[in-house]
Parts: sequence; C-alpha cells; structure tokens
Amino acid sequence: MKARTFKRHLREGSKNIFRNGWMTFASVASVTTTLILVGVFLVIMLNLNEMAEKVEEDVQIRAFIDLAANQEDIDSLKKEITNIPEVSTIEFSSKEEELKNLMSSLGADGDMMAMVNQDNPLNDAFIIKTEDPLDTFDVASKVESLDHVSSTEYGDQVIQKLFTFNEYARYIGIGLITALVLTAAFLISNTIKITIMARSTEIGIMKLVGATNGFIRWPFFIEGLLMGILGSIIPIIFVVSGYYYLFENMKDKTFVPFFELIPFNPFVWQVSLILLGIGAFIGVWGSIMSVRKFLKV
Repeated sequence: MKARTFKRHLREGSKNIFRNGWMTFASVASVTTTLILVGVFLVIMLNLNEMAEKVEEDVQIRAFIDLAANQEDIDSLKKEITNIPEVSTIEFSSKEEELKNLMSSLGADGDMMAMVNQDNPLNDAFIIKTEDPLDTFDVASKVESLDHVSSTEYGDQVIQKLFTFNEYARYIGIGLITALVLTAAFLISNTIKITIMARSTEIGIMKLVGATNGFIRWPFFIEGLLMGILGSIIPIIFVVSGYYYLFENMKDKTFVPFFELIPFNPFVWQVSLILLGIGAFIGVWGSIMSVRKFLKV
C-alpha cells in the first residue's frame, strides 16, 4: 500500500469517529467499561496464580525411614528415590532435625518436648520435591512402596483441594475475560454496522467506479482500531494507579503468610500492554465482522 493511500485511509477512519459522535462515544465507553473489568480480573487472576504457584512450589513429600534401617539401607533408599524421573530434589533430615522442627511448629508448647531429646522416638526422613507439583501423588505412592520407608506425609487432602481450586479459578477467570472481550467486540461491530448503513449509497458509488473491497474496508478497520485504543486509555490509567496504591499500602502488611503482591514494575506495564492489545483486537475484530457482511455486493 502506498503511503499516500494509507494517509487517506487514516484520515477517513479518524473522521468517521467524529462523524458518529454519540455512537462512537457509546462504543468507546463500552470498551472502557469492559477493559476496566478485564484489567481488574487480570490483575486478580495473575496474583492468585502467582500465589498458587508459590504454594505449589512449597509442596513436599516427607518419606519417613524405618527405625531399623542402617546407613547402607538409607544410602540405597536415597539412590532409589533419586532415580524416580519426577523427583527434582531430595534432602535428608535426621530425627534430631525432625524433633527440632516439631518443637518449633508447636511454639511455646514445644518446650515440653525437650524431655524426649534423650529418647527421640521420631524417624529420619527424606524431604522430596517433584519437578511438577501435580506429580506429588504419584511420587508419594512410588516412594511409599520402597523398602525401608515406613510412611509418607504430604497433606494429600489439602493439596488435592488446592490443585482443584487453582484449576477452576484459572478456567473461570479466562471464561469471564473472554466473555467481556466478545461483548465489547459485538458492541463495536454494531456501531460500525450503523456507520456502513448510513454510508451505503456512498459505498455503492465507490464500488461502481471500481473501488476494491480492501480500499473501502481500510477506513473502517482504522476506525475500529482507534476506538479500541481510545477505550483502553482509561482502563490502563485505572489499573496503573490502582495497583500502585494497593502495592504501596500492602507491601509491608502480610495478611496471609504465603500471599505477596507481584512487584509493581514491570508487572503493571505488562498488564497495560495486554489491555492495549485487547482494545486494539476488539476494535479490529468488530470492524472485520461488520464490514465483511455489508460489502457482499
């Protein structure tokens, strides 16, 4: 496309926005409202996803070693566990360390456990982490079946609920964002349809004198693109300022031990680019859907 032709399409597309004042305003307002909701859902979903990943990374299996196992048995067991493909790390924890951990977890009541130091009833253990947290169940089952392993502990009920919650939360978030984006695209599509209907005579004359469908489409594509970009400006400002306020006021306040907001920079700029891209996509897609139907002459 020649530069002069592109300038003409850009000029016509820009003019169309002002020619259809109230309809343009309604479309931009709908995109703005939609992208504010998308931005809020996106920030919440990404932070929840980050939190879930941190919790998943902390999932570990404690394999308790039989009290009767000697050092050779322990070394052999470690080698067998290491050879399980899904295992990423394995760490030995002596029964003395296990007792210290137990006392620490009990807080003030842990001092009462000091009397058992002389006759420690706990087992040595291997602390195991998997490459993929979802492999925890299979690895725990494999480890428990090995010789010299008395039992395994990994909070199976809690982990299963956590994984299920994370999966449903991701699907619901993606579904809501998709529904909002399609709604905004539909509204822009209707706006451009009205524009085309109002200029149907002009379009008919252009086609009679030899104008191609591509030549006619371009101004409408640019119009949709500009409406999408305009509609994303306020949501970007809202998300940047809102997240900055939230981050500054919550970064030193931890309400949940494993919850921590994603650092402001570069997170908000990445979200801003996503919102800008979604806005542009909504505008262009809405234009394509409307123009394709009305130019079938």
